[in-house]
Amino acid sequence: MEKLPMTAAGYSTLEQELKHRQQVERPRIIQQISDARTHGDLSENAEYHAAKEAQAHNEGRIAELEDKLARADVIDVSKLSGETVKFGATVTLIDEDTDEKRVWQIVGEPEADAKAGRISITSPLARALIGKAKGASVEVVTPGGAKAFEVKKVEWR
Repeated sequence: MEKLPMTAAGYSTLEQELKHRQQVERPRIIQQISDARTHGDLSENAEYHAAKEAQAHNEGRIAELEDKLARADVIDVSKLSGETVKFGATVTLIDEDTDEKRVWQIVGEPEADAKAGRISITSPLARALIGKAKGASVEVVTPGGAKAFEVKKVEWR
């Protein structure tokens, strides 16, 4: 069973989603199924089939969350330090072509969210950054082509 590295915040988020799905969504869907059953013939009851499909989706997500939480290797980022980029680091990069500044935190796969500035440790950018220090130049092959970045800052938040 392979461990999944993740931050304490990421673990907490997954726990909250699991609790919500078990305590709010599951009873709501069961009630929908019960209500739909009262509408007669189940073979032609669209509400019943939709509720059963929602139940299957919810139960699948609950199983997935339970698996991720069981395999979680929670790493306390606040106790990490150093000059080089590793898991948990918040890295400020400057795009060498456009001078655009980007800030990324390197996190575990289950908590990655590019829109929120969190990239997975397994992403091409994170893999290229691991082991680099402030001032280093990094070239990454992205789906949009090769990009070059300069590491401006490595922080631990």
